[in-house]
Amino acid sequence: MTVAITGGYGFLGWHTACRLRALHGDEPVRLGREDFADPELLRRRLSGVNRVIHIAGVNRAETDEAVEQGNVQLARRLANALTALDRPVDVVFANSVQADLDNPYGRGKRASGDLLREAVGDLGGRFADLLLPNIFGEHGRPGYNSFVATFAHEVAAGRAPVVSGDRSIELLHAQDAAAALIGALGSDIREIVSGEPIEITRVLKFFREFHAVYRDRGEVPNISSPMRRNLFNTYRAATFPAMWPISPRVHADNRGDLFETVRSHGGPGMAFVSTTFPGQKRGEHYHLHKVERFFVVKGEAEIELRRLLHDDVVTFRLSGDEPSFVDMPTLWVHNIRNVGSTELVTMFWADQLLYPDSMDQYPESISQEAPA
Repeated sequence: MTVAITGGYGFLGWHTACRLRALHGDEPVRLGREDFADPELLRRRLSGVNRVIHIAGVNRAETDEAVEQGNVQLARRLANALTALDRPVDVVFANSVQADLDNPYGRGKRASGDLLREAVGDLGGRFADLLLPNIFGEHGRPGYNSFVATFAHEVAAGRAPVVSGDRSIELLHAQDAAAALIGALGSDIREIVSGEPIEITRVLKFFREFHAVYRDRGEVPNISSPMRRNLFNTYRAATFPAMWPISPRVHADNRGDLFETVRSHGGPGMAFVSTTFPGQKRGEHYHLHKVERFFVVKGEAEIELRRLLHDDVVTFRLSGDEPSFVDMPTLWVHNIRNVGSTELVTMFWADQLLYPDSMDQYPESISQEAPA
């Protein structure tokens, strides 16, 4: 199965590509603006593809007409490229629940769905039309992808956003949306994908709670429900890497030193300790949902992190001379290496209990892009 993702470098496209990589071992063809700007290039990029997840769209523009027609134009260019292939290609359309509403965005998405359904059907392919609610998650673009991304970045920066006109909004985490899109590949359906309703003020309340206990003190807030955990991971992405590392207060007396490693306000968790010999490393994996902490107790360590499907590496140097910790953001490959001349002692904490048959842990090296 060769899958292409339109809008593959955008928010939901990135999450979907990460999920295909983690759970299916697939390296999708990611299509961006340059591909859609050149019809011949788009056709060539699709030449070896038999399934497409169409996510590319226009959420905001200078005019209502640009929003509506921008979405239709993207769908038409995709349809023309598929028609030029002259063979069946299955398509999953990341549509919106607003497609049934009479507004510019809704009209554009509805027309896009109709256009693609006809083109795919004429070629003998299968078309899945998924109507998604409001999507949120890690690395959303503030002021564009959702109010959740905006709130997360504003609160993480210490500002105080204000809610005007509170109401209940149905939210779906980007990984759950990606799971639905991938699961619909090869099917002929039109389906509403449900999220979880939550008041806008409640989302902001959660972010303020996270900020108070996490950003200021390094304590883990109550993440006992999937919504809390997903919002927390969204907030954590907005704080990374600026808030790290954190060094807790050390209480010293004639007996030695004492310091807290984790203070959790709710939800499951487990802790373990490792020793690592000089020159050796641990990690080389990433997580989709797990909250994980590396706490250097003794020795000299270097922690490397790379956002999945990106090249830039973030590095932290930690020392047991000043015990400190860094939390691993979701969808970032990470490792820890002993860069000292003595044994490294590290405490690890995660919000999930470790079950070998259902680990949220996917191997990959910091230095390579191909799935392990």
